[in-house]
Amino acid sequence: MQRAGFFFVTCMVVALSSLAACSAAPARHTGQGQDVAANGSDASLGGSAGSVSFGNPDAAAPQITGAGDGAIVAHDAGAGTVTRDPSCGQITAIVRDFTPDTNSDFEMPFDFTNLAAIFAGQGQKGIVKPMLEMGYPAYAPAGATAETHSAAQFYQWYVDTPNVNMRFEVPLPLTETTPGRFVYDSTAFFPIDGKGFGNYMTTGHNFHFTTEIRTKFTYQGGEVLMFRGDDDVWIFVNGVLAVDLGGMHSPLMGTVDMDTFAQQNGLAKGMTYSMDIFQAERHTSGSNFHLETTINCFTIVQPPPPPPPPS
Repeated sequence: MQRAGFFFVTCMVVALSSLAACSAAPARHTGQGQDVAANGSDASLGGSAGSVSFGNPDAAAPQITGAGDGAIVAHDAGAGTVTRDPSCGQITAIVRDFTPDTNSDFEMPFDFTNLAAIFAGQGQKGIVKPMLEMGYPAYAPAGATAETHSAAQFYQWYVDTPNVNMRFEVPLPLTETTPGRFVYDSTAFFPIDGKGFGNYMTTGHNFHFTTEIRTKFTYQGGEVLMFRGDDDVWIFVNGVLAVDLGGMHSPLMGTVDMDTFAQQNGLAKGMTYSMDIFQAERHTSGSNFHLETTINCFTIVQPPPPPPPPS
């Protein structure tokens, strides 16, 4: 019991120290980013920055190549080359760069009143409504919260907005780590380093961005999708909120059991449905992105036209 108590107290001290670091005054962007049109002139990157690797402790870890031809390829020194069906395509994310000066939802002071929910692995629930509106996550609170300011500022997170954000398209190639299980994993998820508004001078990375992934898939039965990351994460299946991990937090995990979701929401086997993933990196303390699924094929689709901005 003494060892367990010491472990718990130590973890709490470490966690609180990390959260306190999150609330420190933000550094300014260096301004070293490349110029792109603020209203949607897309720039494609070769892949995520940071180390991305998978595998098995008994063999060489397969390394993602980030090939840009649509194929999803993993190289394994012990097993040769494994290639998924190119017709599935690779996951492509829309990443929008911000600064705290263009949208003050980014680098907000940490909400220490939400510690219980964060340690329980829940995040800040209720930032978005339980269904997409015109294909987009809709701000649920009546006004400001401890971690957001308004519907008008939230609207900009996933909509190209001149002088507020810069848009990029980034491939996130999946690796089949075991038969039928596909993974993208990065504990240093900085897909637009050196781009957009530039890196933060005290970190060497470009923080403050959102990630939007639009897909369709055919429900066969038995599929599972798991996401672990920070900060905000929302996953919608057929327009219905399936994972709600909103707010600024350390990496949290959410899982969608498709059979359970299908029973609750009337999905039928053999039919094709949308799966939309929305993430935000809002604080300069770390960036993690882990997507793992047994869905064997995603089709990337373009976002629908955005709704009008809130009044």
